[in-house]
Amino acid sequence: MKIMHFTLFFCIFVVGTKAGKYSKEVNEQNASDKGDNQVEFRIAKINQVWEKAIKMQLAPVRLSELHSDLKIQEKDELHWKKLKAEGLDEDGEREAKLRRNFSIILAKYGMDGKKDTRTLDSNRLKDHDVIEGDTFDDPRLDKLWNKAKTSGKFSDEELQSLLREFQHHKDKINEYNIVMDTVSRTEEIHKNVISPLEGDVKEHVLHQKHDDLKQRMRDLNQGFERLRKITHEGYSDDTEFKEPRVTELWEMAKRSNLSEDELDSLKEELRHFETKVEKHHHYQEQLELSHQKLKHVEALGDKDHIVRSKEKYQTLAEKAREMGYKMKKHLQDITNKISRNGLQHNEL
Repeated sequence: MKIMHFTLFFCIFVVGTKAGKYSKEVNEQNASDKGDNQVEFRIAKINQVWEKAIKMQLAPVRLSELHSDLKIQEKDELHWKKLKAEGLDEDGEREAKLRRNFSIILAKYGMDGKKDTRTLDSNRLKDHDVIEGDTFDDPRLDKLWNKAKTSGKFSDEELQSLLREFQHHKDKINEYNIVMDTVSRTEEIHKNVISPLEGDVKEHVLHQKHDDLKQRMRDLNQGFERLRKITHEGYSDDTEFKEPRVTELWEMAKRSNLSEDELDSLKEELRHFETKVEKHHHYQEQLELSHQKLKHVEALGDKDHIVRSKEKYQTLAEKAREMGYKMKKHLQDITNKISRNGLQHNEL
C-alpha cells in the first residue's frame, strides 16, 4: 500500500472537494470570523494558496501571474456554485474541470507538494539530458533558436518577437506536462475506486481529459512547425500579429467553423487583445525594475527612500495584477468563443 505525503494545500484541496462538495461553509471566508484582517480572496483554499505564495517569496512577476490565475479560478468557482444551485451541473463535469484547473495552478507554481521532476522525467515531452547553456531545455527548440540567431534574417526587433514565440512554446510544453500529470493522478484514483459509482471521477470525464491532451499535442506540433517555418523563411510581410498568444488564437480561429464575417470581427478583437498583452508585458517589466530598485534602496538603508520605493513597487504590483487578470479573462473569453464554433480546446 502506497503512503502518499501531501502538502498542506493539497490536503486542503482534497478535504474541500471530498465527495464533490464545494460547500459555502467550508470554502468561503467568513468576514466576521476574520475581524479586521483583510483577505485577498473569498474562497479559503484559494486565499491559503496566495498566503503561502507570499511566504515562499515568489518572484514579483510570477507572484503577479499567480494572482491573476487565482482570481480567474475564484471567479469560475463562484460562477459554478450558482450553476450548481440551479441544478445545472448534475453530471459533475464542471466541478471536475474546476478541480483539474486548481491542481494545474498548484503544479504550475510549484505548490502541489511534488518535487518538480517534469523536466527530467523521460516519459515527458523532453527526453534528453540537461546541457549547461540550454536556452529552452529542449533540443529541438535550442537548435532552431541558435539557427535563427545566426541566420541574419531577423532584425533585433524581430528577434525579440521570435524569442517570445519560443518562450511561449516552451511554456505550452510545460503546461502539457502538468496536464498529463493531473490526468495520470486522476486515472490512478479511478483505478482504485471499488465501484464506478463510488468516487467523483467518471469514465466520460477521463475521455474528455484525454481528448484535451490530444488537442494540446496537436497545438504543440502546429506551433513547432510554425517556429520551424519562421526560422527558415523569416517573418512574412503579411504577418497579422506579433504576440505569440494572439497568433495562436488566430490560427485556432482559422481552423474553426467561423464565417468570414465572424473571422473579420474576431481579427479586430484580437488586435485589441494584443494591445492588452503588450501593456501587460510593459507592467511586468516595470514591476521587475521596481523590485530591483527597491532591493538596492533597502541595502542603502535610507528609510524615507525605502518608503517611497515600496509605495511605487506596491502600486506597480497592483497594476500588473489588474492588467494580468483583464488580459487572462479576455484570453479565456476569446478561447471559449472559438471553441463554441467547432474546436474543443482548454486554456490554462
